[in-house]
Amino acid sequence: MKILISDAFDAAFPAKLQKFGDVTDDKSRLPDCDVVLVRAKTKCTRDYIDGARSLKLIIRGGVGIDNIDTDHAKERGILVRNTPTASSVAVAELTMALMLAVPNHLIRGHESMRQGKWLKKELKRTELMGKVLGLIGMGNIAAEVAKRARAFGMECIAYRKTGKPSEHAEVFADLDDLLGRSDYVSLHTPLTDETRELIHKGTIAKMKDGAVLINTARGACVVEADVAEALKSGKLGGYGNDVWASDPPGESPLIDAPNVVLIPHLGASSKENLLRVGDCIVELLEQYQAGTL
Repeated sequence: MKILISDAFDAAFPAKLQKFGDVTDDKSRLPDCDVVLVRAKTKCTRDYIDGARSLKLIIRGGVGIDNIDTDHAKERGILVRNTPTASSVAVAELTMALMLAVPNHLIRGHESMRQGKWLKKELKRTELMGKVLGLIGMGNIAAEVAKRARAFGMECIAYRKTGKPSEHAEVFADLDDLLGRSDYVSLHTPLTDETRELIHKGTIAKMKDGAVLINTARGACVVEADVAEALKSGKLGGYGNDVWASDPPGESPLIDAPNVVLIPHLGASSKENLLRVGDCIVELLEQYQAGTL
């Protein structure tokens, strides 16, 4: 088995793969590789897949597979797998960090202290306790967020199109029901045709005045210009964002928007998560080798 590691994983990861065969990070060897391991950076487009004549399996180390042309992979008879549970804790903890940082003005307070300012009267905090958290999506990550939010004394509700109940939150099948009740709205959906630009001027108008939006899902799930405008008008009270329409974001209107905490796609970058992702990939390769994948 020839395996191409196309993106950055834990430094010890390649050694764990030696038992499966020839392991390389030389991308010029793609045409001869049986397996490609990617994270978010590599885009497995139709052209990319067609350039991999021996490819039989693509494994995405992470949750979403929107960087893979799954339809074309299927046409070619190539299996596509991901590691849906590995990143749950890492992203959930970052979500909570953003939910704390935005209403507590942690970044502005820190920077003002560096500038010799004392903004004790200007910076007013709000607490999470007693607030309603609306989770858009109710998968593994949202469940972990709900556990932590409830420990902070928050009420958790969720939007899931099917309306399937969850032990972690009251579930609505209508997004409007969630938006109108939530003090905080946190995105936890994959990027699909239905979720692309899900948060726009119209959906923002249905939120509570001053609601805080958190996005650790996918950048393209929001219309950045509409979010920036809502922040400037005060309709949104804050925005915590880890994900972008492109990495890096270029001239995003969010960069200069008020009341934001912006970070460079760090959700799945914890040391512990990279180890979990590697372990999950090893399990998938064992199943593939055994013919049970």
